[in-house]
Amino acid sequence: MPIRRQLVEDLETALREDPAARSRLEIVLSYPGVHAVWAYRVAHALWGRGAKLPARIISQVTRGLTGIEIHPGATLGRRLFIDHGMGVVIGETAEVGEDVTIFHGTTLGGTSMTQGKRHPTVGDRAVIGAGAKVLGPISIGNDARIGANAVVVKDVPDAAVAIGVPAKIKKHITADDVLPHMDPAIYI
Repeated sequence: MPIRRQLVEDLETALREDPAARSRLEIVLSYPGVHAVWAYRVAHALWGRGAKLPARIISQVTRGLTGIEIHPGATLGRRLFIDHGMGVVIGETAEVGEDVTIFHGTTLGGTSMTQGKRHPTVGDRAVIGAGAKVLGPISIGNDARIGANAVVVKDVPDAAVAIGVPAKIKKHITADDVLPHMDPAIYI
């Protein structure tokens, strides 16, 4: 998909996902999560073309401006929405699916300093709550939910909820787990 279409899709995603969003102009001017995702998309394109230093410079300048650090080597799917965003960290080997929502203070981080896959893989339509730490080369399933402040170091199956420190898994999402702005048919 051409980068311009991705940027427009990211804008429309924020408008659709955030009940506080009033207009596209408001999002363009004042949504650091959208700004960080846009900068990532440019940096990732450079990273893929071998322009690693310019990509890292863009990611670090963006971190300074938004408080959100996304490594340009990470793989982020379409329609990612980072709400509020301050303190979000997404590591180099992280993979994030489509239609994922990430809240502020979240880390998709590593547990080792070795080469190779060391960050999580997050499935489609997952929701990661504020302050959650998802660590290591683990998998978060499609339609999974990670609770606020959870520390997740083991795989989370599809359509499950992970809560607590260390996170414990609830096998199935119930109506009580669905946020008001989400379509319950997708989750239960």
